[in-house]
Amino acid sequence: MVRHKKVVTVQHKHGNNETSSSSSASETSNSSNFKILSFWKSIVGFICFTIAVYVGSLGYLETRVNTPFADEKVVQESGLAIPERYWGSYRPGVYMGMKSREPRSPVFGLMWYDLTATTRKGIRHWCDQADNLPTYGWLRHDGVTFGEQRILDPPHNMTTSFVTTPGGEHGGHWTVRVSVNADNNANIPIALVWYGALDESLGPTTPPSRLWVENGELLGHTPQLRNFKVRLLAHKGKVIHKSYSEAHAPGLHVLKEKYFSLLKPDGRLTALGPDPDLDQKGIEVNFVPIQLLVETPFDLDIVYSTEDLPTPPLKGDEYTRTLESKKKSFDDEFEVKFRLAEKGYTESEVGIARAAMSNMIGGIGYFYGAGRVRSSHTREPVPYWRAPLYTAVPSRSFFPRGFLWDEGFHGLLIGRWDPEIQLDIAAHWLDLINVEGWIPREQILGVEALARVPKEFVVQNNAAANPPMLLLQLAHLVRTRPRLFDPETHYRQTLDRMFTRLQAWYQWFQTTQKGEEPTSYRWRGREDTGDQLNPKTLTSGLDDYPRASHPSEIERHVDLRCWMYSVADSMAVIADVLQRDSSKFEAIRDQLGDEELLNELHWSPHTQTYADYGLHTDGVRLVRKQPKNPRDQPTVVRSVSVPPEPRLVTSAFGYVSLFPLLLKVLAPSSAKLGSMLASLDKPDLLWSPYGLRSLSKSSPLFMKRNTEHDPPYWRGQVWVNINYLALSALKHYAAVPGPHRERAGQLHKRLSANVVRNILSEYRRTGYLWEQYSSSDGRGSGCRPFTGWTALVTLIMAEEY
Repeated sequence: MVRHKKVVTVQHKHGNNETSSSSSASETSNSSNFKILSFWKSIVGFICFTIAVYVGSLGYLETRVNTPFADEKVVQESGLAIPERYWGSYRPGVYMGMKSREPRSPVFGLMWYDLTATTRKGIRHWCDQADNLPTYGWLRHDGVTFGEQRILDPPHNMTTSFVTTPGGEHGGHWTVRVSVNADNNANIPIALVWYGALDESLGPTTPPSRLWVENGELLGHTPQLRNFKVRLLAHKGKVIHKSYSEAHAPGLHVLKEKYFSLLKPDGRLTALGPDPDLDQKGIEVNFVPIQLLVETPFDLDIVYSTEDLPTPPLKGDEYTRTLESKKKSFDDEFEVKFRLAEKGYTESEVGIARAAMSNMIGGIGYFYGAGRVRSSHTREPVPYWRAPLYTAVPSRSFFPRGFLWDEGFHGLLIGRWDPEIQLDIAAHWLDLINVEGWIPREQILGVEALARVPKEFVVQNNAAANPPMLLLQLAHLVRTRPRLFDPETHYRQTLDRMFTRLQAWYQWFQTTQKGEEPTSYRWRGREDTGDQLNPKTLTSGLDDYPRASHPSEIERHVDLRCWMYSVADSMAVIADVLQRDSSKFEAIRDQLGDEELLNELHWSPHTQTYADYGLHTDGVRLVRKQPKNPRDQPTVVRSVSVPPEPRLVTSAFGYVSLFPLLLKVLAPSSAKLGSMLASLDKPDLLWSPYGLRSLSKSSPLFMKRNTEHDPPYWRGQVWVNINYLALSALKHYAAVPGPHRERAGQLHKRLSANVVRNILSEYRRTGYLWEQYSSSDGRGSGCRPFTGWTALVTLIMAEEY
């Protein structure tokens, strides 16, 4: 009350009327100002809120690319939980190496060199094409307990083998034998080096892992293995000299270089000296090489043992007997599963098939680390999460790491041998799926893997797909081995854990790879750099296979559409066996299997072939462009003489054109199937005495370089994985009623004979399976050994599709 009175008194000092009017106007003005201020506060608040939401969404979108899929992991057991596969030759990138399936496992490996060599080029360690070895590779490998490998490095012939003895709480024992002879049984000295090393790229362990030498034996301790010992025992032959060094290597990728730096500079390189780097404060031993100078013939047993296993490790004659027993059991099991001798193949041919499969199994590695990824929402590449990967590799010398679509083909053969290993590998891949449903197509995990990849291929983009062959592989296992997935089996439980991830991967394809037209699909990632004759489509797996000459959003890729048909079909098969709803997958499968829709998008009545669609011209060539500055080097660029226009890319008849056949999209009664089979049989198109060539001889880009420094890759060569798909399809169409049944059967028989005969012939001639084969003379080309999908020759011989 007092306050109100005071206000009134003040107002009256200015006169009743004026004061009253002025007060009213002031209140109105203040009210108006308040409303305006409130309005602007609201606007500013809304803008701030919008900015906060935008910034928050950007942060959310940035992190999606490296956020794991939020569901139960598929891999439930690893490491010591699977003792029979704890230790193995899980270092496929070296000629001989051992490690466990633990992220922080110590690694062991072999180096050797001829004592006449005086440079580091003579030291063998990593599998390297530049070493030009006449041959090397596994002759037998069961993926579980043993393997035997032959290595020819004139004047020496070498055999390496290993046997694991699981047991105890810390991984059990293993023995590696290295047997060396010289040509004509000559006595030619050689330096053999066995080493142990610790991978410190993951940081220190608690308690710390250690390596040291005591009484000429390599000793070590890790938190997982506890104390272990490695002894080098001569089983046969003479040791001229033995030396060792305790050293520190900056990483596993420079072990050979570090070893070379430890050799005493006496001109003979016959002894190891101390490591001066250990004088630095805080530098600990993480690399222990032990070198033996020996006279051939010589057998060395490298015996690893732990303290908690009462049975002694294998060595000497006992190892010899055990190895021979395992070899015989392996050969017997191989015949039971592939029946090649029963089919009439000679022992020599069966031996090559065994080696092919063994090299794929022996090419399985265990990797751990984090790749580099990016998306359109990240300014810079970011690390993926750290994860393990148990996977086969395409090539030990050139691609000693995991590739997504390659692994889909690998599993077809691995699963025939051991479905347990196949599903474990697939489980590791599916645990790499992110929250978007994307799986990076190339896995570069660990310092050794990273050291062997060109920088431009390290970072993976989340817009990039890869053929989903892994999903087809799993459906194939369900179809061919249904009893494995009976209720309550652990196989079924594993597949059940996979399902949500497979569903997410399937949905990622459906949402990110769709084309502009209904039921069309387009591979992302094509980029016109101006120097490519035809811009690559790396995501398709067919790299430089000719597509539309000018990348655009109107493209329709027939191979991807067929992959999506097969993926939907595979999801339906898996859903059925798991008793889940398969109707939505069946609906998409039936829609994509509608031949009329397929023909509207991809069939050319003029050429009677299926083709991609896009902005295309055949009027392109590479020309040398002179620089403005005469001191600069001229460059080679693409010249376009005829403007591109939207149309079917019918001039590129090849593997892509065959996908409606390869993935069995066409009905057995289809007239288009008859046209495709007729085209398949023409030598001036795809047929060759060595298999189906990837691109028709009539194509303008047949065997043409893509850039000045980029030779043809999928432009005419014979690739075994696509020939396998062709043979599988021909076998299918030959087995079901239809007007083309007889012709499909005849083509299968002839094509199978051509492919098998050439691969076996080239293996005998060169000592290797190859990445690809020439369609003109059948000679192997690309990298070697390529014991990834080329090893499918074993399944082709067995007629297992």
